[in-house]
Amino acid sequence: MTQPTIDIIRDELAELGDALVLDPAALDALRADKSGHVSAAAPLALVEARTIEHVQTALRFASRHGIPVVPRGAGTGLAGGAVGDAGELVISTRLMDRILEISADDELAVVEPGIINADLNARLAQQGLWWAPDPASKAISTVGGNIATNAGGLLCVKYGVTREAVLALKVVLADGRLISTGHRTVKGVTGLDLTALFIGSEGLLGIVVEATLRLRRVPAGDPVTIGASFADVADAARAASVIATSSVRPAVMELLDARALEMLRTWFASQGEAVDLPGGAYLLVQTDGADAAREAQELLPIIASLGGEAQLAPDAEAGERLLRIRRSFHPALESHGTVLIEDVAVPRSALPAMFAEIDRISAEHGIPIPTVAHAGDGNLHPNFVLPTRATGSALDVPEEVWDAASELFRAALRLGGTLTGEHGVGLLKKRWLGDEIGDTQLELQRGIKAVFDPQRLLNPGKVL
Repeated sequence: MTQPTIDIIRDELAELGDALVLDPAALDALRADKSGHVSAAAPLALVEARTIEHVQTALRFASRHGIPVVPRGAGTGLAGGAVGDAGELVISTRLMDRILEISADDELAVVEPGIINADLNARLAQQGLWWAPDPASKAISTVGGNIATNAGGLLCVKYGVTREAVLALKVVLADGRLISTGHRTVKGVTGLDLTALFIGSEGLLGIVVEATLRLRRVPAGDPVTIGASFADVADAARAASVIATSSVRPAVMELLDARALEMLRTWFASQGEAVDLPGGAYLLVQTDGADAAREAQELLPIIASLGGEAQLAPDAEAGERLLRIRRSFHPALESHGTVLIEDVAVPRSALPAMFAEIDRISAEHGIPIPTVAHAGDGNLHPNFVLPTRATGSALDVPEEVWDAASELFRAALRLGGTLTGEHGVGLLKKRWLGDEIGDTQLELQRGIKAVFDPQRLLNPGKVL
């Protein structure tokens, strides 16, 4: 089909009013997300949807003219999944940020996709409730983005990923039809589970415009945090694996290797802060709930028996200061350049072996790979720091970095793991997708997409 002119776009989408954005500077900002990838050109137009009807109108227009569509939230993704390019229409749900309902009796909330994680939980806390997904980016990431990538975070070890915290969805399909999936009930097995299919689908099947979320009561009492120093990361990884299978289920278990600690030490010093960090590896463990103090005490001898030196935070505030070390990792790396954040996961028992593989790959390629891990669920984030790119230019990843990353992915698969635990495939990992799922499953997944999006307009060039 012939791409519509700007005049046609203005005319046919006039009912959107100021939700239709054609300003060149605003469109140029859509060429990137937090992955470091920048597209070759700005997209055709942006729809800043405020309502479900805005999304439907935009998708009907795109379907009528055969225009590719990129769904976008806060633009905080790390795989290039929300990047707009030439000739594409970006539909943003960031301004759809209302809480439509909070039911304390049913422990659920109905929200629009643009609400920020931290803002949602600030509101829920007033009623003693909480939505468990806790990505490190919770201050800037949206619930819709969490759903698109099945996001995880620091609390997955105890409370699961986004999929475990979503009951139902409203989704606008590629042709503008609105469907509702899932249930408000705790149980529900009517038909195929389309809700689970949409969660983690990275915008390939439709645009989420409303979500019914499963809530929890805020855990009783204050959490208790342990910071444990180890001589090397293998010992720390073994300790994490033993703790994960003990009678105690921590709410948080994060692991930082020596390179990560070195960069954090430098970053805190540049901020004028003196933070005492070990040289080998650091394991952060937090327990919560009424038995938090007792459970933390039970973990101390386990840590000591595996070579760790544990420090128990004296109160919740001190514990948050310890967790701030982990949350500061990405800013520390960004102070050195553009960060390519990788995201592999392995069985917890394979954590020591995966860290050994990272060390081997780093040595063989002569590339530092500072790594942090959600150690409680085997999800590692090996990172590459690249020279800061010129504004507006494409992410310049040297071939030797891609070679090292490719070896990382193959190592994770050999150990029974996966290419991505929570960031998604997007643009940056699609070349390796077939290595994990194989040709037959790749064909089946493309067939599923064709059912929902026969014109293949949604997020073209991403994932599949």
